[in-house]
Amino acid sequence: MVRRGPPRQRGVTLPELLAVLAIMAILASLAAPAYGSWVATMRGRGAATDLATSLSLARSEAIKRNGEVTLAPADSGWQAGWRIAAPGDAERLLDDHPAVQGAVIDGPASVTYLSNGRIKGTELPRFDISVAGHDGERCVFVDLSGRPAQQASAC
Repeated sequence: MVRRGPPRQRGVTLPELLAVLAIMAILASLAAPAYGSWVATMRGRGAATDLATSLSLARSEAIKRNGEVTLAPADSGWQAGWRIAAPGDAERLLDDHPAVQGAVIDGPASVTYLSNGRIKGTELPRFDISVAGHDGERCVFVDLSGRPAQQASAC
């Protein structure tokens, strides 16, 4: 049987569209604070991982070059970045890490690795990393053998 008459119209009405948009706006407003906290958490993890990687690089360069290698903060502190200078040539950088936005990093004045991969000095370095918008802290520390590690809590 063939139906004749006006064709059925398909589509979405304006009230239906407005209802869907209102629901999406409500869900987005609920998710925004959680997303901001997640971004801050990832920023802290990223800073901790970058610092641990730089410590590993300084250690491996000290062993490879059979000399002392120092990881030092930028002029205005660790959150402004850090550098690893080549032994015997302070002008040549092995690593130059940029500033970490929104982070506060507390750590020693510098970290110097000896040619055997251990830390120079008597105190093992510890770095407390906190990020604005996130309650938790991260800790990057160096063990007795000179290897860096990190944990999801304050030092």
